[in-house]
Amino acid sequence: MNKVTPFLMFQNGDAEEAMSFYALLFEDAEIESIVHFGSDEGAPEGSVKAGVFSLKGQQFRCFDSPIEHAFHFTPSSSIFVECDSEEEIDRLYRALVEGGQALMELGNHGFSRKYGWVNDRHGVSWQLNLS
Repeated sequence: MNKVTPFLMFQNGDAEEAMSFYALLFEDAEIESIVHFGSDEGAPEGSVKAGVFSLKGQQFRCFDSPIEHAFHFTPSSSIFVECDSEEEIDRLYRALVEGGQALMELGNHGFSRKYGWVNDRHGVSWQLNLS
C-alpha cells in the first residue's frame, strides 16, 4: 500500500547525526536503514544517500543533499509530537532546544496546558504538546 512519508533534506552532512540523535531521544524510535554515498557518486563520501528512521510509529526518510541550496528547514513545516507525560515533554523540549532555538517556550499557551515549539540544532522544527 502506498503511503505519505515526511522527507528531511539536510545540507551540512547532518542526516546521520540527526537520525542517531532522534533515535536516542524518542522511545520506540529506530534507524531502519542508511545507505551512504560512495567515493564516485558526486557527493561527499559517507554522507547519507538514503536514510529511513521511525519515531513513535511514524516513518521518515532523509538524505544529505550534495547540492547547496538557498533554502533550509523553516518553522513553516514542523514535526508535531503528542507527548504522553510531563516527564516526556520536559525531556524532549530540553534535548531538542539545546543548541537550537526556542520559538515558543514550554508552558500553558491557552490552547494547550503544556506546549513548546523549537528548532533543533539541525534546523528541524518541532512542536511538542502534552496530550
